[in-house]
Amino acid sequence: MSESEVTPPMEEAPASPSQEFAAYCESEFERRLNSGVDFNEHLYRKAMDLVMGKLTALESEGQA
Repeated sequence: MSESEVTPPMEEAPASPSQEFAAYCESEFERRLNSGVDFNEHLYRKAMDLVMGKLTALESEGQA
């Protein structure tokens, strides 16, 4: 296959604010789990869910 026959990679749609926040939260959750320092996992997830609800509501209204 020559270079002219190579198809360009598919462009991914930019991540929404809620997707970016969820990815950050999961990374932070794993970091905290592996840090050896105790943290309240339930409270962390509850706070994350609260923010995710607000972000998705704003996105559906076209404001995020």
